[in-house]
Amino acid sequence: MRIAFDTNVLTYAEGINGVKRRDAALALIRRLPQEATVVPVQVLGELFNVLVRKGGKSRSDARNALLSWRDTFPVVETSPEVMLAAADLAMDHQLGIWDAVILSAASQAGCRLLLSEDLHEGFTWAGVTVANPFSSPRHALLEALLGEETE
Repeated sequence: MRIAFDTNVLTYAEGINGVKRRDAALALIRRLPQEATVVPVQVLGELFNVLVRKGGKSRSDARNALLSWRDTFPVVETSPEVMLAAADLAMDHQLGIWDAVILSAASQAGCRLLLSEDLHEGFTWAGVTVANPFSSPRHALLEALLGEETE
């Protein structure tokens, strides 16, 4: 099963919003199959912005963080097809365009799960289901994936 990250998961892993969130995000990321996890390019752009504006990091440090995530997980590009599908998604489901781009890119990459604390948990579009990795209990698809990884 392929998985995509939303920005908040990587933001927390970078230490934004405290040590407790950082530790939870890093623990989750370590349990995910690295070869099946992708990062939409939109997420990297949003992460850069958050690290500089909210995290107070230099642009150089934010860039280095992006490179580190890019080196760890495959990055999914925003193609013209992804953008057009995102526009339809935003229009049909009242999503913000950038959230729709992330969801559309995840679908284009063949993901079954988009891990996001910001989008509506359980929302499914084009084969991708949104799951909040920090909720309790966890979404059944995420729990099944994590259960497979620990066996």
